[in-house]
Amino acid sequence: MQTRYTQAAPAEPLEFIGGGGRIGVVALATDLNIEADLRRMAPDGVEILTNRVLNRNPLTADNLRAMAADISRAAAGILPGARIDALIYACTSGAAVIGEAEVMRLLRAGRAGGDGGDGHDGGADLPCTTPVTAALAAFGCFSARRISILTPYPEAINRELAAFFSQRGIAVINMHGLGIENDTDMTGVTVDSITQAAADACHPDADLLFISCTALRAAQVIHRLETRLDKPVVSSNQALLWHALKLMKTPSKIPGFGRLFRH
Repeated sequence: MQTRYTQAAPAEPLEFIGGGGRIGVVALATDLNIEADLRRMAPDGVEILTNRVLNRNPLTADNLRAMAADISRAAAGILPGARIDALIYACTSGAAVIGEAEVMRLLRAGRAGGDGGDGHDGGADLPCTTPVTAALAAFGCFSARRISILTPYPEAINRELAAFFSQRGIAVINMHGLGIENDTDMTGVTVDSITQAAADACHPDADLLFISCTALRAAQVIHRLETRLDKPVVSSNQALLWHALKLMKTPSKIPGFGRLFRH
């Protein structure tokens, strides 16, 4: 029996997926948390689209710098040839060590030459952010100049991060690290442990508490911490989503994830 093949056009025009916005995420190959965190917070209609950059443990400045060679490749692999509205590089310590400007150059280089869906180059004018870029913007919302920081990192990386913020006029009053060198292990830190460590790390004189690292499940405890500390709490993933929405000019008041989403 001979097979007959037929073809018909869809009855209706194709639906545009991600009508509320498409956020591309260049995540670390070893990060267990970033997609879950961003999707948990994202408003309806906003799509989170991820590709992963090659990285290696242990967490050292040299290994973070080595990631730079793969950022453009990872950015190019997110819906190639199709529109995205903002692009995130999702590594706080990596952005601090490699540098904001260089990370954004590499992100846009990966999208260069692609049609963003409106006839413009997909990379040249694409809004981009990093966790440290987003954090600085969040600090500005609260007029915060003196901060406490909790990280899962070893001391050498904490010093890099503190230097980054200090060079941008932010006084790091104190920093508490959990001394973890494996990125995947960072997601295993329980939310109760994060809550207690964060409360212990927050200095009374700090304008706010920053919880660093996209692999740490900190977004889930921000509301609880703000109630306990009576001051703003900013986490890497919370700040990333807030800043990406702001860059897309689609800010949303998202309940349950801290005071930042009220801005």
